[in-house]
Amino acid sequence: MSEHIRYSKNRREFLTDCFCGFGGLAFTSLMAQEAEAARYNPLAPKAPHFEAKAKAMIFLFQAGGPSHLETFDPKPLLNKLDGQKRPAEFGDVQYQNVNSNSRILGTKRTFAKYGKSGIEVSDILPHTAKIADDICVLRSMHGDMVVHSAAQYQMMTGRVIPGFPAMGSWLAYGLGTVAESLPAYVVMPDPHGTPEAGQPMYTNGFLPAVYQPAMFRPGKRPVLNLEVPAGITLERRKKTVEFLRSLNEAGMTGEDPELAARISAYDTAFQMQTEAPEIFDLSNEPAETRELYGVGKEGTDDYGRRCLLARRLVEKGVRYVCVVAGGGGAETEWDAHSDIEKNHIRMASLTDQPVAALITDLKRRGLLDSTIVLWGGEFGRSPESERSKGRDHHNTGFSMWVAGGGFKGGTVYGATDDIGLKATESPVHFRDLHATLLNQMGLSQDQLSYLHQGRRERLTEVHGRVIKEILA
Repeated sequence: MSEHIRYSKNRREFLTDCFCGFGGLAFTSLMAQEAEAARYNPLAPKAPHFEAKAKAMIFLFQAGGPSHLETFDPKPLLNKLDGQKRPAEFGDVQYQNVNSNSRILGTKRTFAKYGKSGIEVSDILPHTAKIADDICVLRSMHGDMVVHSAAQYQMMTGRVIPGFPAMGSWLAYGLGTVAESLPAYVVMPDPHGTPEAGQPMYTNGFLPAVYQPAMFRPGKRPVLNLEVPAGITLERRKKTVEFLRSLNEAGMTGEDPELAARISAYDTAFQMQTEAPEIFDLSNEPAETRELYGVGKEGTDDYGRRCLLARRLVEKGVRYVCVVAGGGGAETEWDAHSDIEKNHIRMASLTDQPVAALITDLKRRGLLDSTIVLWGGEFGRSPESERSKGRDHHNTGFSMWVAGGGFKGGTVYGATDDIGLKATESPVHFRDLHATLLNQMGLSQDQLSYLHQGRRERLTEVHGRVIKEILA
C-alpha cells in the first residue's frame, strides 16, 4: 500500500499538507463564537427567509377607530339617505350601540382627487392629500370584533384575546436588529393615556422576554437617565456592566431566556447612555425639518416630535416603531360616539401634518423604499348615527393605508358598499394584512413560528393571503 503514498517534494508542499486542515478548524471556531454570541444576544441580526423589500416598519396607530366615511372612502349616498333608516338591501351587522332606532348619518366632509393617481381624500386631511401618490389605500379592511380591546388585540397580535405576541415582537424575533445601541422594538404612547387594550397589545406574549417592546415616555424626554452620572467615567460604567454580565453568565445553566433578556437589557441600556442620547435631541435637526413635522407648533408638536423620532430610530436600524395617536378615552381618541365632526377635526389637526411629513422626509432621505409605514386604527365608524351626531364602532368595512417598503403608491385596493357598511370588493382581513407586511419584510408567515404549549403559533393564526395586487 506504500506505493500509493505521495510524499511532499519540497518545503512549501510539506507545509501545505500539514496545515490544510487549519482553515476548517478556524471556521469551526468562528461558528462556535457566533453561536455563543447569539446565546447572549438573541437580538443579533438574522437573515430573512427570502429577499426582503423592507428593513423596518413604522405603524402610525390611530387609536379609537378613524371613520373611513370622513377620511378615505367617500359615500355620496349617505347624504341622500341622511335621517332615514338603513335600506334592507344592505343587510345587517353587529354593533355596540347602534340599534333599530338609529338613522343614516350624512357627512359634512368634502372629498377631492389628488395627485396623478387621483386618490380621493377628505378635506379633513389636507396634508395627507399631498402624499396621495405615495400611499396605498385599503378600503376593504375588516376584522372580527366590534369592541375596542378585542379589535386592538387582533390588529396588533392577530388574536382577539391578550397573551399573544405583537407584530413588533414577531419582527424582532424573526429578524433581530442592527441597532446595537437601541431597542429592536419601540412603542411611543399618546400622552393622554393608554387605549382600551392597554399595554398587553404591544407585548411579547409567550416569546422570550428579550423581544418585548421598549415603552418610551410621552413628552420631550422619551427615555430617562441617559446621562452618565457626574463623577462616573464611561470606563467605570463599562466595567460595571461587564461585571454584571459576568455574574449573570455565571448563573446561566443551559437556555435561560429571562436571564438572556436581562443581559441584553443591561447591554442596550449602557450603549444608549454612551451612544444614543443625540438621537433623542431633536434640536440638531434642521429648522426646516422640525417645521415640516410641526414641531414647536401648537397642536402638532407632540405627534410631530414622535413621528420625527420614529424616522431617526429606523434610520439607526430599529426594526419596528409604533407611534400611537389617541388614548385615555373617547374624547382624546378617534372614538367619535357623540360628535363625529368635533372629534375627527380635533384628531386630524393633531396628526395630519406629522404623518405627511414622515412620508415626505423618509422619501427625500431615500428611506421610504426600505421602510413600511402603516396608518390606521382597529376599525372604522358606522354609517348610522349614535347620539344624533356621532358614529359607532364598525368592523365590517373600513380603511387603512400603507406606504413604502415595496407597496404600490397611488393605489386604491378593495371597496365597501354604497353606504360603507360592508367590505364587498377584495376584502382584506387583518391576517391578510399581517401576511403581506411579513412578506415585504422577507418573512414567511409559516416559517415565522414559535412552539408554545405543543402548538406552532404564528402571527396570522391561520393562513393569511399575501395581497400581491398592491405590491410593486
